[in-house]
Formats: sequence, structure tokens, C-alpha cells
Amino acid sequence: MSSVIAMINQKGGVGKTTTTVNLAAALAAIGKSVLVLDLDPQGNATTGFGISKGRGLRSSYGVLLGLIDPMDVVLETYVSGLFIISSTIDLSAAEVELFSQKDRDSKLKQSISKLEYDYVLIDCPPGFGLININALNASNKIIIPLQCEFYALEGLAQLFTTIQSVRNTINRNLIISGILLTMYDQRNSLSSMVADDVRAHFKNLVFNTVIPRNVKISEASSYGKPIILYDVKSKGAISYIELAREFLSRELQRVDSLHVEY
Repeated sequence: MSSVIAMINQKGGVGKTTTTVNLAAALAAIGKSVLVLDLDPQGNATTGFGISKGRGLRSSYGVLLGLIDPMDVVLETYVSGLFIISSTIDLSAAEVELFSQKDRDSKLKQSISKLEYDYVLIDCPPGFGLININALNASNKIIIPLQCEFYALEGLAQLFTTIQSVRNTINRNLIISGILLTMYDQRNSLSSMVADDVRAHFKNLVFNTVIPRNVKISEASSYGKPIILYDVKSKGAISYIELAREFLSRELQRVDSLHVEY
């Protein structure tokens, strides 16, 4: 069975998609087989690989609702060993369609249970709806991107409460692999203050690797390429390669990550 990682934070613009795309590419570059499952209706992870968004059932929409075999809609990327199930705007309606179903919390888990990749990375949309509940139920690990900005910790208490609820009710094996500090600007003292506060509060739950605010990362996305293919010598590429190494080292660890005082 694959190791399934949900990239999640209820806030938008924190680096979920950027981290999904670039961590997936870095893991594939070191020989792992990786599938990206784009569950965000905006489809930015899909376009991040220069791939057109899916249509109708032949996308993550059909996979989420259990209406199509995921292997029938897996697309190759130009990164060896890296594949994607593309997103579609139809996902916007999935919340309503799932609501009336008896097994609405476990549709995705059932659908992807037989996938055989080393890693499946799920790019989740903002919020706490049924799409994200399905993603958490289908996953065994979570990565939480957290931007180094003033409101970084806002909403984390609610996110941790949701994760704990999922663990208590439908997925007791779910753990947090780590909190990832993103958009770090070494020229800005606020970034350092936020990073220090997060590390003081969450301790070893925070990845040592920090993702810098780097224009090359943004440029790579606009060209539909992971940063390691756009500019492998850039600070952004180096940081995601380091993140892949640290993530793999954490695979052997289990951090009891929800016992944090707020």
C-alpha cells in the first residue's frame, strides 16, 4: 500500500500546492514512485506540472466520489516516476454530492486503497469540508505548511481539533509528519520572530527545513514546472530537496503531535 500524505491547512495561500508539487518532484528525483492527487477545485497542482485540468469523471472528482478507477485517470508528468490525477472545477459540487451519502467520510479511502506508489501526496483545498475530511481519512500522514507571517498561528487550534476528531472517530492511524515553515524572508525580522514562536510552541513537530520566499519558485509555477527542473541551483530547489530528505528520515518516526497546549 502507498504512504498517503495530506497537504493541509484551512487557510489559503500558505504554500500547500507549491509544497505538494515540489516535494513530489524531489521525492521522484531520488527514486521514489509518487502520485499527486489534486483535490483542490482550483487545480493549481495540475497546472503546476503544465497539465490541463481534468473534465467530468475523468479527474479527481470521479475518484473522490468512487465513480471511476483511479488508475484509469492517472497521467504521466515529465518527471520520471511522478504521476498525477488532475483536478476539475466539478470538485466544487462534490461537497453537496457527498453530503447525502452514507459513507461520505470514506469515499476517497475506498477509491485509492489499492494504489501502489511509494507516496501519494494529496493537495487539499482550504477549509474543513467533506473533501478535506475524506483526504484525512484516506491518509496516514499530514504535512501542515505554515507561512512565516503575522497570522501564521491563527486557526491552527481548530485544525488540530479537527485532526484529533478524525483520529478519534474514523482514522486512528493518522499522524502529523511535520509543520513546514514557508515563505520565510531572512530580510524580515517578523519572519524570524514567527519561526521562533512556532518552534518554541511545537518543538520537534516543526521541520528543520524552511522554505524561503524565493522568486524562482513563483517563476517555476508560471512555467508549469517544479523548481528542481526550472532552476535546480536556486535556494527554493535546494530547500525542497532538503525537505524530501528530512521527510524520508521522519518516515521512521512517529511523533505524538497533538498533545500541544494552546
